[in-house]
Amino acid sequence: MRVSEINTYPVKGCRGLNHSEAEVRPWGLDGDRRWMLVDPEGVGITQRETTALVRVHAHPETGGLWLRAADRPDLWVPQPSEVTPVQVRTFRRRALRVAALPAGPAADTWLSQLLDRPVRLVWLAEPARHIEAGRKKHDPGDQVSFADAYPVLLTSTASLAALGDWLTEAGADPVPMSRFRPNLVIEGAPAWAEDDWEGRSMRIGGVAFRAAGPSARCLVTTTDQQTGVRGREPLRTLARHRNVDRQLLFGLNLVPLESGRVRLGDPVLAFA
Repeated sequence: MRVSEINTYPVKGCRGLNHSEAEVRPWGLDGDRRWMLVDPEGVGITQRETTALVRVHAHPETGGLWLRAADRPDLWVPQPSEVTPVQVRTFRRRALRVAALPAGPAADTWLSQLLDRPVRLVWLAEPARHIEAGRKKHDPGDQVSFADAYPVLLTSTASLAALGDWLTEAGADPVPMSRFRPNLVIEGAPAWAEDDWEGRSMRIGGVAFRAAGPSARCLVTTTDQQTGVRGREPLRTLARHRNVDRQLLFGLNLVPLESGRVRLGDPVLAFA
């Protein structure tokens, strides 16, 4: 088994970036989901509510990031500092709030005009717990970015191919891996082998991880990551074949146990 794809999503819900290598931090891949858009109440905005987020390209550089979109001027957003933090929640149903730094009115205006709704851009200076302790079988701890639940999401090319076969049998088109917005994609494992890795320790390249269980999928997987057009698949097919305790499963959540670097082609080992 080897790493075949490495991705980060600098702004939660927006376009992703492909990499040949990435630093692994306790809270996830370096630069992954440290920025987030929030509504006027401080609740995170994702593709669940606004598919237009696929139009936003975010490119981090030292000291900040560039925001780009078709028919819009590029905007440089400095990494905020010496500003008053605001309290935000990743989801409306989450009780815990975390302190984030507002990016400022220029970014807010640029994004609000693009999305046609009032939003604010915030930056997570210090990764923090945003899921109450005890709510997850495998606690993600207090080192998490603005990711939904866990620092790293891993998927498998063989599992995607198996899902594609089911979609074809149902008269639907296979979907690309981008629908699942993984951080790490592996090849060389049998389809659904990741189902058996929950609770195990893993080593990817030179970095140790803990497998924290399967990933329950949501409406985002039905959104074309290029156009924002939403359909019914693959959730309908996952509901027929991968429905476990009323959760539609695809992929594996990971928690880094140390810092290090992962690269394309790195070997992947799962231990008992």
